[in-house]
Amino acid sequence: MTAAEAPLAIVVKGYPRLSETFIARELAGLQCRGIAFSLHALRRPSADARLTRYEPRLACDYLPEYLHEAPLVVARAVAVAATLPGFATAARAFRRDLARDPGRARVRRFGQACVLAQRLGTDVRHIHCHFAHSPASVTRYAALLLEIGYSVSAHAKDVWTTPDWDLRDKLSEAAFVVTCNSAARERLLGLTPGCRLSLVHHGVAAKLVRPSVSPSTRDGSDAGAAVRLVSVARAVEKKGLHHLLEAVARLAGRVHVELAHFGDGPLLGRLQEHVVSLGLQSAVTLHGGRPHDEIITAMDGADILVFPADVAADGDRDGLPNVVLEAQARGLCVVACDAGGVGDAVHDGVTGALVPRGDPEALARRIEALCRQPHERARMARGALEMNVPLFDAARGHDQIAALLRQAAGVA
Repeated sequence: MTAAEAPLAIVVKGYPRLSETFIARELAGLQCRGIAFSLHALRRPSADARLTRYEPRLACDYLPEYLHEAPLVVARAVAVAATLPGFATAARAFRRDLARDPGRARVRRFGQACVLAQRLGTDVRHIHCHFAHSPASVTRYAALLLEIGYSVSAHAKDVWTTPDWDLRDKLSEAAFVVTCNSAARERLLGLTPGCRLSLVHHGVAAKLVRPSVSPSTRDGSDAGAAVRLVSVARAVEKKGLHHLLEAVARLAGRVHVELAHFGDGPLLGRLQEHVVSLGLQSAVTLHGGRPHDEIITAMDGADILVFPADVAADGDRDGLPNVVLEAQARGLCVVACDAGGVGDAVHDGVTGALVPRGDPEALARRIEALCRQPHERARMARGALEMNVPLFDAARGHDQIAALLRQAAGVA
């Protein structure tokens, strides 16, 4: 649907992005529920777009990523924006924000908002965005220009690294706010106690659920039948992958394991160097970014999924990682570190094993114990299937978002 025809506009940071498959699934879920919307992105597809298999492949309007790359487009949009009913209000908000956050990025967001407002049809009634940092800023300015409402889905990095004043302004003015994990919910409510905030988990599609646990009896005692560990995460600081490599190194001589890691990212080269420095070339394979179906196949052949979550130096941390939910839905035992929203899905000793973050020895000990006890792996995996699969149902989350958007946009 074009921007001129849709009563609802949705703004994302980039589309498509492999690390944000949950957004694509939500968009498809909204379409299945009869929600008509136009889609707008602040950035063009990233390098991993070739690995994405989105359903459906939506037509996406790409705003100028950098204003100097489309000066005439931006100039025309600003001229049109100046005639809109909310220009004075939007300009005041922008100037106030620019005083606290001087720089090109803030100017870029206002320019993108002018382009977005120009492209939206006169019938648009509401704008919804994913992420409370730059997409929410663009969305807020555009909504002020058009004198319509907006709403925000907040997730992970945006919750923990956006300045408090910026979050307060954007969230307090929003018609509603949703977030996917309890830790983010607590932070946002602490900043804006009066905002209309809902906890809506991303969830797992029903077609991914395998209603039985991994039957493996590998116990790590045989070098020819090593326990298979799998990890799936972008190679960035908050994923704690260097701690996982150090934990695997500590297991040498204690139990036989092999680790397969899937995920690309800026630190992948450094991780490969760490594998070599630890002498783990025969035990660890870094596969890089792979399509989703290959990752599911790897999970189905594994014994334990390890998610060594951490908190980055700038405060960034995960929300509720989809890979944890998907592993649990496939009947796989999960060992994870306690950071961000991971604890929503991994209840220690019940739906998985939860260990302190940033502690390779504690992680190694927990992995070793579960390697030696296949029955414990199976027990926790069954617990996750029984408790988490019904709770983290993607369809339920899509129903909740659809209801909120129908009310906000005033559509049936």
